[in-house]
Amino acid sequence: MLHRGPHALYLDLDGRCLGVVAASAVQVPCALRTRLPVLPAAAEARVEAGVLHLDGVPLRVGRICDAAVPALERDALGPLGAAVADLVGAGDGLTPYGDDVLCGWLAVHRATGRATPSVDAAVRDRLDRTTSLSAALLDCALHGEVIPEFAAYLAALGTADEGPATATLRAVGHSSGAGLLQGAQWALAA
Repeated sequence: MLHRGPHALYLDLDGRCLGVVAASAVQVPCALRTRLPVLPAAAEARVEAGVLHLDGVPLRVGRICDAAVPALERDALGPLGAAVADLVGAGDGLTPYGDDVLCGWLAVHRATGRATPSVDAAVRDRLDRTTSLSAALLDCALHGEVIPEFAAYLAALGTADEGPATATLRAVGHSSGAGLLQGAQWALAA
């Protein structure tokens, strides 16, 4: 276990981070989502025949949630506001602020269908410089997978819902929402 708390736990599965989150936690795209308000305390996690067991109890997957970023029409996108080397792992916590900024910027590019091969390569080359969870979320962003609040923000751009969606995104985590928003704003600045 990489992290264990009442609302989320994160596991290292052969170098990949997998989360299990309560309904009240941030619904990260690299997690199994539960309907539980609080997760039961778990001391052990193991995978048997492809099934995750927490303290011997198998977690049954009931449905697959779509974490894809919504399509976005934009003629041009803004550049990354800082060097990848200065962003990866910059900050504290489970998801450093710099990584969140990168996730937002990358996700907007995926939403518009624009490739970013040099940034992608630079991010992949530096994934070992950040936390396991943040590396997993950067990989998700590289594949166009985001949290629901970010997807809602992009879907609300240019509508009456943009203000409330921005506020909801900004409120995610200690600084994760603000970082995602910063990265999105850099990308949308063109």
